[in-house]
Amino acid sequence: MSVPSEDLPVTPRHDIYPGIDPTPHFKNQTYKNKIVLVTGSSRGIGEEIAVYYGRAGATLALVARQQSALDAVRETILKEVPGAVVETLIADVTKTTDVKNVVDEAISKFGRLDIVVANAGKADPWDKPFTETDPDNWWNTIEVNLRGVYNIAHYALPHLDLTSGYFIITSSRGAQNRRPNASAYAISKHAVGRLNEFIKLEHPKVKTMAMHPGSIKTAMAVTNPGLAHFLIDTPQLPAGTILQLTSGRYDWFSGRYVSANWDLEEVERDWKEKIIASEALVSRLAIPS
Repeated sequence: MSVPSEDLPVTPRHDIYPGIDPTPHFKNQTYKNKIVLVTGSSRGIGEEIAVYYGRAGATLALVARQQSALDAVRETILKEVPGAVVETLIADVTKTTDVKNVVDEAISKFGRLDIVVANAGKADPWDKPFTETDPDNWWNTIEVNLRGVYNIAHYALPHLDLTSGYFIITSSRGAQNRRPNASAYAISKHAVGRLNEFIKLEHPKVKTMAMHPGSIKTAMAVTNPGLAHFLIDTPQLPAGTILQLTSGRYDWFSGRYVSANWDLEEVERDWKEKIIASEALVSRLAIPS
C-alpha cells in the first residue's frame, strides 16, 4: 500500500460521525428502488449493512448459508421498515453453482442489481504457525475469503455493468500487514484487494472498493481473544460508511482500498488529489526515496 491505513493522518473514527450520519439517507429514502445484494448478511457486519440499506429504502437480496439466521435478519428489518422488500437466498459462497443460482434468482425476482456487498468471510484462531494447523482448514479460509468474493464478482459484475453499479468487498487492515499465525486470513484479504483493482480495469463502469470495516467484536473476531482490546468499533461504522461510499460522492475511491476508520470528509478534503495523482491505496512495491 502506498498509504497504509494506520498511517493516513486523518481523524480516526470508531462509530457513526457527522460525515457518515445515515439519518438523511433514512429520511429521504436515498436507496428507494435500488436493488442491493449482500453476502454474509445473517449476522454481524453484514446484518448491520443490510439493516441500514433497508432503512434507506433499498430492496434487499440477503445471502448466507442458514435460512433461520436470514429469517431473523429479515424480521429485524421488517420491524424497523414495515413493507420492506427482503428476499432471502441460501448459498455457500465457495460453491460456484450456489452463487450462480442466487444471482440468477435475484435477477429473476428484481430484474437488475445496483449494489453488491461481498461480505462473507472467515477467520481462525491466530495461535499457531500454518505448519501446525490443518492444511484443509487453511485453504478453506482462502476459499471463503477469496473464492467467495471471486464467485459473486464473476456472476454479479455483468449485471452491475448494466446499471453502472457498485461492488463493495469487505476487506481488512490485516490485508496490509504481516501478523504471525494469520497467514490464511491476511493472504486472502490482500488478494481480494488486488482482485478489486482488476475489477476496476475489466469492468470500468462498476465502482468497486475494498473496505476495511473497522475492528469490531463479531462472532468471527472473538476467535482471537488476544485481539479483544482492539475491537472497539461499532458495526454501525461500516454500515454508515458503505451508505456514503455508494452514494455517488466517493466514486473516486473505485479500485482502491478504503478504511471505515478514516474520516471520509477529511480524506476527500486533504488527500483526494494526492491519492489520485500518485495512484495510491493500491497494492504495489514501494522503494523508499
